[in-house]
Amino acid sequence: MEKNVGRVDQIIRYLLGAILIVLAVLIPFWWLLIPAVISIGTAALGRCGLYKLFGINTCKIDNK
Repeated sequence: MEKNVGRVDQIIRYLLGAILIVLAVLIPFWWLLIPAVISIGTAALGRCGLYKLFGINTCKIDNK
C-alpha cells in the first residue's frame, strides 16, 4: 500500500495525538484515546484510509 501522508501532515497528526493523550489524562475523557491512537497510527504508518477513499495524497514522494 502506498503512502499518502506527507511530512507536514505527519507532524500535525503526531501533535494532535499527543494533545489528545494529554487531555485524556488531565480531563478524564478516556474516549479521547481512540482518536489519539488513530492519529498517531496513521502518522507512523504514513497511510490514511480516508485519504485513500477520497483520492488525497499529501506525500511528495512518488511511490509507484
